[in-house]
Amino acid sequence: MDTAIAVVPMGLGHLRQVLDLGHQVFDTTIKPYTSWSLTAVAEHLDSPDNACWVALDSDRVVGFVLGSMEFEHRDDWAYLEWIAVAPDMQGHGIARRLVNVCSEALFARGARHIVTDVEDRNSASAALMTSSGFVPAATVTLLVRPNPDAPDDDTALPPITKRDLVRRGRLSIEHPLR
Repeated sequence: MDTAIAVVPMGLGHLRQVLDLGHQVFDTTIKPYTSWSLTAVAEHLDSPDNACWVALDSDRVVGFVLGSMEFEHRDDWAYLEWIAVAPDMQGHGIARRLVNVCSEALFARGARHIVTDVEDRNSASAALMTSSGFVPAATVTLLVRPNPDAPDDDTALPPITKRDLVRRGRLSIEHPLR
């Protein structure tokens, strides 16, 4: 574990670096219902849950975690939604520290369970979450049926944002998805 790395609550001054790091490491084409955006980060930062943390090497954000007390319609379940560590800083225990501090904050806010999801090819994240006390609870397979009349070059689905779901009436503002 790299003790020179400070883990502190995320603040407004970290926003640009968190957004940039997320763009660097996340592949949102894998889960087309997920989008990484300024809105996604700002909504987490604006919540009262104290579940957004950054790992700092001096003044450089080298990792972050974004969690919330909002998971589906469960008031007592939390969601650890986003976690990232800069590629050059991986392997130093930063991700584990971020998961632990976020989990502690969510449990302190009243979470009975914390949910996270990991894409099945991301074995490093799956190992981190399993060793951090998360256990498999459900497997969901995203099935896609392509239009046989459409060209084959459109393999990536566009991401759907929470705002899109609210506009379409598929997500209530009182019980948001994230």
